[in-house]
Amino acid sequence: MTQDFLPINGTDHIEFYVGNAKQASLYYQHCLGFELIAYAGPETGLKDRCSYVLKQDKIRFVLTTSLQPDSIISDHVKKHGDGVKVLALWVDDATKSFHETTSRGAQPVDEPRKIKDEFGEITMASIQTYGETIHTFVERKNYKGVFMPGFVSVKSNVQVNPIGLKYIDHCVGNVELGQMNRWVNFYETVMGFKLLITFDDKDISTEYSALMSKVVSNGNGYIKFPINEPAAGKKKSQIEEYLDFYHSAGVQHIAIATDDIIFTVGELRKRGVEFLRVPDTYYDDVLDRVGHINEDLQALKKLNILIDRDEEGYLLQIFTKPIQDRPTLFFEIIERNGAKSFGKGNFKALFEAIELEQGLRGNL
Repeated sequence: MTQDFLPINGTDHIEFYVGNAKQASLYYQHCLGFELIAYAGPETGLKDRCSYVLKQDKIRFVLTTSLQPDSIISDHVKKHGDGVKVLALWVDDATKSFHETTSRGAQPVDEPRKIKDEFGEITMASIQTYGETIHTFVERKNYKGVFMPGFVSVKSNVQVNPIGLKYIDHCVGNVELGQMNRWVNFYETVMGFKLLITFDDKDISTEYSALMSKVVSNGNGYIKFPINEPAAGKKKSQIEEYLDFYHSAGVQHIAIATDDIIFTVGELRKRGVEFLRVPDTYYDDVLDRVGHINEDLQALKKLNILIDRDEEGYLLQIFTKPIQDRPTLFFEIIERNGAKSFGKGNFKALFEAIELEQGLRGNL
């Protein structure tokens, strides 16, 4: 067994650069049940931006907006719309993580730096990944504060009702045609990840379009990154549409785990979150394909939740529509009952649902 040179404890946080973080934070509180826990901005001595930290169970999202027209944040939002800038990884030693990865070819973004306040210190360092996305290594073993130095503890002004979201299951990146293997190689060589699963255009295709995908995972399996690229088809694939509107490679979707998807999705629908829809005929023979499940099929059908099975169990999943006006970033809600896979049996139905939306937008 080779030693893991980049041990990762999990996802530390995901930072989004957005046009209006104050309003976006209300969306995450009201619609997705996140609690506002920390803030940084002019009132805390940060003059050029505002950041809101939202938490639910093990998930931390940071929403950041620029206060200046000329800044890397404003440039990011102008080019990409609201999108993910930082996939932050929780590590025991950020300095070692930085040197291990840069020595293997990672492009450095921020050298290791310590930040301190009365609650202790955090060490951070960052490297480049696909598009303008970065990985930040966060070492917080000597820190007891709410998030990190520079942030103050705040509470939501609205009644927040959590919806059972537990942790980040996986994050999917869309990359340009011909770039998938390059980035899979990056994760294998630079970060010591292993190739978990490969899907080709025969696995993920419809009559009109196709994509290819490979899933990489770190040593303990806490971090899983599927990487997608477009494949040849008669019409434009969802990956090409994403690239057209995001204007570079980037994070396509974030999959969030729940232990009770019927409750979680029921709440999301009540609060106005929109989902992709597969036809009701999907449910006519789904149990012939997946076998016995513990949930009531009619409840799943009513909420349009999809089902798939692998050798180790089954999973339930559903995908939101894009959460901003550009057809880019969306969320997946997933409940795993033993299954370790990603819902291959649902790909065709999902693709057709996405193509329906693309057609309405005139982008197919």
